[in-house]
Amino acid sequence: MPLPDNLSKILVVDLDGTLLKSDILIENVLIFIKKHPLKIYQLFFWLLRGKIELKRKLAEKIDIDVTQLPYNNEVLSLINQRKQLGHKIILATATYKKYAILIADFLKFFDDTIYSETDNLSGKNKAKRLNQLFGYKKYDYVGNSFKDISIWKSSLISYVVPSEIGLKALIHFFINGNIIFLSKNHNPIKSWLKELRIHQWVKNILIFIPLITSHQLTNINLILNGIIAFFLFSICASSVYILNDLLDLNEDRQHINKKNRPFASGDLNIKYGLFLFPFFLFLSFYFSYRLLPEKFFLSMVLYYIITFLYSFYLKKVVLIDVIVLASLYTIRIIAGAFAFQLNLTFWLLAFSMFIFLSLALIKRYTELKDSKNSGKTNAGRGYCVDDLELISSLGSAAGYISVLVLALYIDDINTVKLYTYPQLIWLACPLLLFWISRVWLLAHRGQMHEDPIVFTIKDKPSILIGLLFILVLWYAA
Repeated sequence: MPLPDNLSKILVVDLDGTLLKSDILIENVLIFIKKHPLKIYQLFFWLLRGKIELKRKLAEKIDIDVTQLPYNNEVLSLINQRKQLGHKIILATATYKKYAILIADFLKFFDDTIYSETDNLSGKNKAKRLNQLFGYKKYDYVGNSFKDISIWKSSLISYVVPSEIGLKALIHFFINGNIIFLSKNHNPIKSWLKELRIHQWVKNILIFIPLITSHQLTNINLILNGIIAFFLFSICASSVYILNDLLDLNEDRQHINKKNRPFASGDLNIKYGLFLFPFFLFLSFYFSYRLLPEKFFLSMVLYYIITFLYSFYLKKVVLIDVIVLASLYTIRIIAGAFAFQLNLTFWLLAFSMFIFLSLALIKRYTELKDSKNSGKTNAGRGYCVDDLELISSLGSAAGYISVLVLALYIDDINTVKLYTYPQLIWLACPLLLFWISRVWLLAHRGQMHEDPIVFTIKDKPSILIGLLFILVLWYAA
């Protein structure tokens, strides 16, 4: 990065949103909520006594691994350039003393650290402190938000990391002087599509299963209801993904793949996530209540409650977690039946529960295998690598039971009424047997994506088997 000629010999660097692509206070609040969901009220009491009291209380209760935080490489590069010129580097942050010192000790290139301890060192308070220490226009400042405007006005060169909406467009109206923007051409749309897990929406096609099994794919009104239900359930699911990622920041940063998720990596501002997850939830609930049968709305509420409990507690309970995951898939099918106002069959529910239990166990098996290969423990889970063999046995058994359920379904009296050639469904059994055996074989070999549903829609043999399976059922009908 080319440096201007009129540099000050003092570079002051902000922390949250600037050197760090996140916010320590917000992360601490999320960690506290995850650890103590029944004590959320304490946050409001602490905040009533002042923001600095909130920071102090959280610092007493929360420890963070500063080595895993998402640091801004452009700011680090600037610091290294200025350090090589012999300039003095100061960390000035509103973050509480405990974390500021830990980060400064870890990075090892700050000459001094200024932090919040008795007063909240932010905005005008920070500008006043810096002017007292270094003098007006005697330092350069790197910041990221509208709160930093008063500091930029007092600095010689204003380095701007535009992490807040509208800051880059409006900064010239507030600051007269040398302004340098520190930001790459980052595509937030791509990051948001990744965060919303658009590719995971394919799971919600399960909503159409009751329509398919009842042989009513030619009913246009039901298909339209299904499309509305699909998108509303998908928005609801995206709200869940955002919430999960906000609560799992620390665990995700320790995972070989999940560390690249937009919030964990700092590509997306966690403040926006705190706004968007309830907004998407409201949209999905409101329109499902207004446009679809009441039972569909209630099933979506149930889905969200279970995922909420899963995020806070159930995913840490061995075996309960995979049963819950399998149930969440089955709830999609139940929601579809409610959206179409069709009856659910025993066979469909039994088949879905067993096959999705098998897939949930594949997910856990793959995570454990990755942990074993990387030499790390699987953060946030109750399993250990010694459980691999047992999980494999349980998962393959559940998969084969789903094949047995399909075989028994063929001989049911109602099946004979639905299909012209019900005996042909027997051809679907070896296809399902082969697919289940294959995905477990690939999981053993370490070739399985941690989410088997996503793996399936990308895997050509799985797609071919799925098409043959559908063809058999179609011809039997």
